[in-house]
Amino acid sequence: MKIITTILFAMLLCFAPVSMISQSGTRVIFFGDSITELGVKPDGYIVKIKEHLEKDGKSNQYELIGAGVSGNKIYDLFLRMEDDVLRKNPATVVLYVGVNDVWHKSLTGTGTDADKFEKFYDAILRKLQEKNIKAIVCTPAVIGEKNDCSNQQDGDLNKYSQIIRTLATRYNSPLCDLRKAFTEYSVKNNPTNKDSGILTTDKVHLNEKGNQLVADMLLPLLVGKN
Repeated sequence: MKIITTILFAMLLCFAPVSMISQSGTRVIFFGDSITELGVKPDGYIVKIKEHLEKDGKSNQYELIGAGVSGNKIYDLFLRMEDDVLRKNPATVVLYVGVNDVWHKSLTGTGTDADKFEKFYDAILRKLQEKNIKAIVCTPAVIGEKNDCSNQQDGDLNKYSQIIRTLATRYNSPLCDLRKAFTEYSVKNNPTNKDSGILTTDKVHLNEKGNQLVADMLLPLLVGKN
């Protein structure tokens, strides 16, 4: 009996540190679509944030979790919010969505109208606020990288981005204005008015430079303004 008791006690000691380690650090969930799903891959923006934290000796202070699903729109995020966000009790959620809501309207006819986009986005921010979860909101960057305002979805992207900016002000949420930053970058760095290849691989999904830009913009909002 004494041997069994000793073994059980030793097992408890072994498991205790694991439990404490799993609960340490500020938990950050990146909530979005395929851009975020790819963010946990090599050279993805979430990986780049993690690498920066490691370089600064802060990796043990943050737990970064990717929760991106390809094809997701704002209402998809709302529907899986309980399982993929709230049950994990994060301190911070980075909300990066909107491209598919605009893009799929012309691509497949299954996008999201602006008024519905605003209502679902508002509902997500309200739930996060009720749980005292910090929300960092990102505007959708690009669907095409031409810098002369000739991309087909430029008008809608600007409209949906403005909705997000307004909601960010309403909820006092830090804003990562990717739409503005990517547009300005293209004006300076796309002299031949290319459709892709500047910050994206295919007009939408980020290449390494695009991922780096997103990481550089999110870092001060995650680390510098807690």
